[in-house]
Amino acid sequence: MRLSVAALLLSVAAVTPAVAAPTSAQIFDENKAASGGAAWDGKAAIRLDFSYKGQGLTGTAESLDDLKTGRFADSFAIGPATGANGFDGKNGWAKDTSGTVTIQNGGEETALNINEAYRRANMWWRADRGGADVRSDGEKSEGGNTYEVLTVTPKGGKPFDAWFDAKTHLLYRTVEQQGPKTITNTFSDYRPVDGAMIAFHTHGNEGDVKYDQDTNVTKAVFLPAQPDSAFAPPAVKVNDYSIAGGSETSFPFHLYNNHIYADATINGKGPYQFIFDTGGVNLLTPPLVAELGLKSEGQMEGGGAGSGHMDVGLTKVAALGLGKATVKDQVFAVVPLNTMSPVEGVPMPGMVGFETFRRFVTRVDYGSGTITLIDPKAFNPKDSGVAVPFNFNGNTIEVAAAFDGMPGNFTIDTGSRASITLNGPWAARNGIAKDKGIDAVTGWGVGGPSRAVAMRGKTLQIGSFTVDNPVTEVSTDKAGAFADASIAGNIGAGILKRYIVTLDYEHQNIYLKPVATPVPDLDTFDRAGMWFNEEGHDGFKIVDVTKGAPADEAGLKTGDIITAVNGKPVSGIHLYDLRRMLRDEAPGTAVAFTVKSGGATRDVKVTLRDLI
Repeated sequence: MRLSVAALLLSVAAVTPAVAAPTSAQIFDENKAASGGAAWDGKAAIRLDFSYKGQGLTGTAESLDDLKTGRFADSFAIGPATGANGFDGKNGWAKDTSGTVTIQNGGEETALNINEAYRRANMWWRADRGGADVRSDGEKSEGGNTYEVLTVTPKGGKPFDAWFDAKTHLLYRTVEQQGPKTITNTFSDYRPVDGAMIAFHTHGNEGDVKYDQDTNVTKAVFLPAQPDSAFAPPAVKVNDYSIAGGSETSFPFHLYNNHIYADATINGKGPYQFIFDTGGVNLLTPPLVAELGLKSEGQMEGGGAGSGHMDVGLTKVAALGLGKATVKDQVFAVVPLNTMSPVEGVPMPGMVGFETFRRFVTRVDYGSGTITLIDPKAFNPKDSGVAVPFNFNGNTIEVAAAFDGMPGNFTIDTGSRASITLNGPWAARNGIAKDKGIDAVTGWGVGGPSRAVAMRGKTLQIGSFTVDNPVTEVSTDKAGAFADASIAGNIGAGILKRYIVTLDYEHQNIYLKPVATPVPDLDTFDRAGMWFNEEGHDGFKIVDVTKGAPADEAGLKTGDIITAVNGKPVSGIHLYDLRRMLRDEAPGTAVAFTVKSGGATRDVKVTLRDLI
C-alpha cells in the first residue's frame, strides 16, 4: 500500500497567463504582459503564505520560490501534521510528518520537481522558453470561456498541459499526470503585488471531488536573492526513538500470505499484531483508534494495489513499542485496513511502515522468522550481505533491477505477497507478451482486487543475484499503484524471502544475504485457479474463478461459499493455509470441496495442475 503525505500540500505555481494567439510564443508573451510584464523583471524570489482547506482538514502553508532558477522550499502545518518539501535545483527532498528528511529521486520525482521549478520561475516567458518543448493542444471551452491549451515538456521534465484564458491571457489551469493520478490545479482571484499579478486562489483536484483542496494566499512578498541554504534539505536530528538496554532488539514474526506480522504496542496497550510493510506508512484502523480513545482528523485519499481507494485520516500516537524499541510522538494514518481482514484471514489492526523503518536499520530474517531493529549509529554492514542502493519515491524505496534483461526501477515491498509484479505501462512499453499467461485476480490491496496476467519470467536480476523463472504478474489494473507508468514494477516477499533483508534507510542501501535453510512455498502459483476470501462464519467466498482453470472446469462459480475441504470444515482451516495448499500440493492432487450456493450444497472435486 502506498500513501503520499506530501499530497497534503498543493504545489502552488507563481503566475502564468494566456493569450488567444495562434502561436505558443504569442500566448506566452501575452501571458507575461497580462501578469504584469516588466514588473517581474529583476525580481529574484517570492515568499507566499497560504491558508489551506480540504480533505476534512484546515491549516497553513508557506512557499519560497527562486524566480531565476525555480528552486523552491515549501512547508505546511495541516491538521495534526507538519512537514516540508523542496527542490534545490538538483535533488528533490521531503521532510515527512514524522520529522525525518529524505532525498526524493525515485520514480518520476525528479521530472515532477523540474516541472514545478519551470512553472514557479515562469521559464516559458524566456526567449528560448526555458528549453522546453511546447506544442499546441488547440482551444478548449469551459463555463462559457475559451482557453488556449499548450502541452509543455520542460527539459528533463514530463509533459503537462497549461490552459490560458483567451480573454485575460492569465494562466487558468495546469493538468499533470503524477503516477496513476491526474492532478488538476485551477487558478483564480488574481491580484497585483508590487505590480505583478498573482493567483490568490488555487483549487486542486486529484480525480475525486471528495478530496478537492483549496489554498488562498494570505501574504505575498518579493525578496532579494536567497542563499543556496534556503532551498537545501534541512539538517535534522530525530531523538524520538530508543532501544532499552542496548543498540538493537529482535522479535519474532509470522509469515501469512507472504506478509510479515509481528506484535506492537500503542501507548502501552496491546500487544496488537501489525503488518510490516516497506510500501506503507505507520497506520491504525478506525476500530483501534476508537479502542485507544484517540482522535482521527481529515478525510484524505489513500490508495495502493487495486483500482479503488479508501478514506484516510490522521491521528497522534504517543508511543509505538516494538520489542524493546520505542518510537514516540508520531502522526499515524487512520485507514480502514480492518476491511482487509477477510482477505488475509487474520486481524488487521495496524501497520508499521516507512516512518519506523526510517529511524532504524531493520533486518528481516525470513529464514529464522525474526525482525531486528538496530540503532543506525551502531550498525556495521560487514556481515549483512550484498549492498543494493535504492532511491526514495515518496515513502517507498526503489532499486535498479532487470527483468528478462530489461532494466527498470522496481519497488521493494515487504507488503506484497507476490514475487514480482510488472506495472502494465512498463510491460507494454517493453513488449512483454501477456498471451503467455493466464488472467486472474492475483492480489488484493486497499484499492480492492488486483488483476494481472500470471506467467513465468526468465530471470530477475537484483544486484549480483539472479532469480530464475520467477512467478511474474503483469498487472492489468487501469488505476492504482500498478498502473503507475513511472516505475517498472514491484518486488515482493515471494522474492525477498530467499534472503536476510537488511534495510538501511539512512544510507539508502538494502542488503541481501541468502538464507541458510531451504525456503518453503517458493516459486509456485495457485494450481486451482480461484480467489476466495473469508465470509464471516459461513466459510470462504469465491470472488473470482480463472477461465479454463481446474476450479472452473470442476464447476466452481463466483459467489460459491466453501464450507469444507477434504471433509474438514473450514472453521478449522486458516485461509492462508488453504491458499498455500492449493499452490504447493503436487499437480494431479484431487481436492474435494463442499460448497453452498443459493441454499443448496454440493460436492466438487478439483484436480490441481500448473497454470503457468
